[in-house]
Amino acid sequence: MADNPPADRDPDGGEDGSGDDGSEEFRDMLRDFLAGNTDLDPAKLASAAGLPDDPEMVKRLIGQLQQALQNSGDGINWGLATEQARALAARSAVPATPAERSSMEQALHVAALWLDEATAISTLTTEPVLLTRAGWAEATMPVWTQLAEPVANSIADALTEVLEDQAPEELGGMLGGAGKLMRNIGGTLFAMQLGQVVGQLAGEAVSGGDVGIPLLDGDTKQAALVPQNADAFGAGLDIPIDEIRLYLAVRELAHARLFRHAKWLRLHLLTQITDFARGIHIDTSRLEELAADFDPQNPEELRAAVTSGALIPPKSDEQLAALARLETMLALIEGWVDVVTAAATTRLPHALAIAETVCRRRAAGGPAESAFSTLVGLELRPRRLREAAAMWQAVHDAVGAEGRDALWSHPDVVPGESDIDDPAALVARVSGGASEPDDVDRALEDLLADDSGDRPSEPAG
Repeated sequence: MADNPPADRDPDGGEDGSGDDGSEEFRDMLRDFLAGNTDLDPAKLASAAGLPDDPEMVKRLIGQLQQALQNSGDGINWGLATEQARALAARSAVPATPAERSSMEQALHVAALWLDEATAISTLTTEPVLLTRAGWAEATMPVWTQLAEPVANSIADALTEVLEDQAPEELGGMLGGAGKLMRNIGGTLFAMQLGQVVGQLAGEAVSGGDVGIPLLDGDTKQAALVPQNADAFGAGLDIPIDEIRLYLAVRELAHARLFRHAKWLRLHLLTQITDFARGIHIDTSRLEELAADFDPQNPEELRAAVTSGALIPPKSDEQLAALARLETMLALIEGWVDVVTAAATTRLPHALAIAETVCRRRAAGGPAESAFSTLVGLELRPRRLREAAAMWQAVHDAVGAEGRDALWSHPDVVPGESDIDDPAALVARVSGGASEPDDVDRALEDLLADDSGDRPSEPAG
C-alpha cells in the first residue's frame, strides 16, 4: 500500500490547522537526542555544561532535561539545584559524633559569653544550629538562587534569541513554538550547574556567614556551623581543635548578631547584589560563534566558555560602580567581624594564628567560590578588608564598643569608602572633635561667606 502523503502545514507550523505540531516535532528531535538516538552522546552535553564525568550525574541530568521537555510552565525549577547540591554534598558528608556535637555546642555557649564582653550588640534570640554539608546546601540555596536568577534568565533569553536568529528559514515553522522549550532546557542546565557549585561550597563553608553575606534565609538571623568543615579547617594547623571550634563559633555569632542588630543590612546587601546581577546579559554573538563551531565530539570549547564566564561581557560603568559599593559594604561587615572576634578571643593562645589563617583562606577563596564568581559574574571577596578592620579598630579605641557599634544603627550613619580612606576624620566626627576641613567644607564656607557679604576682599594687585 502506498504511503499517505503528508498533510499540508499551515503557516503557524501545525498540520491541518492543529497549530502546535511544529514545536512537537522539535520536542521529538530533542527526545531522540536525549534517548541517545543521534550521533551526539548526551554525556558530552553534561561535560559541556561543566558537570563532572560522573555516570550518576549524567543520568540525573538527562532525566531532568527529559522532564524539562514535559514542563508546560515558563520558569526555572530551582528544586533541581537543591537536589543536585544535596546529592553532591552528601557524598563526602561524615556526620558529627555525639561528642563532636557536644563540643561544638559548648564552644557556641562560651563564644556567646565572650562576645558579650566585646560588643554592645545583644545576643541572638534563636539558638545556633549545627548543619551537615547537605543541610548547609539546602538551607542556603534560597539565597544562592536569588543571586543567580538574573543570570539564568539572561542565558535562557540568549538561547531563545540565538535559536530564532540562526535557524534556517525552512525550519522556521518547526521552531516557532520552541522558544519555551529552549528556555526550560537552558534553565535546567543552569540550575544543575548552580547545584554543582553550591554542593562544592558545602564541602568548604564552615558557617552560615562564611562568605560574608547572610546565607540563611528568613528573618531569624540564626547562626549555623558545619562541624565537619570546621574540623577540616583546623587540619594541619597544629592548634588544638577546641580552640579552632571556639574561634569559628565567635566569628559566626558575631556575624549573625550584626545582621540581627542592623535590621536594614540584610535587605540592603542583597538588594545591591541583585541590582548588580540584573545588569548582566549574555554575549549572544559569542554564543552564536560557539554554536556555529560546535563539535559534538569535542565539547571542551563550549564547556570552557560556560565555566569561565566568557559568555558574560565586561562589566558596564554602572556595574563597576555598583560593585565598588558592594565591596565597600562587604569590607565593612567583615572588618567589623574581625575586630570584634579579635577582642572576644584574647583568651585563646593561638587566636592570632587562626585569624591569619582565616585571612589567607578568605583572600585566596576556594575552587567552588571561584566557580560561583564565573557563573554569576560576581566576586564576593572584598579587597579593602584590612583597611576597614583598621578603621573599626581606630573607632573602638576612640569611643569604645558602644560608640563603634552605634554606627550600624542606620544606613545613613554607617561609614563609607571615604571613612576607610581617612579613619582619623571619622574618629573626630564620632568622638565630637573637629577635623581639618576638606575641599567640600572649604567651598561651602566660601559660598556662605560670599552670600553674607563677609567674604574677604581680594588683595590689591
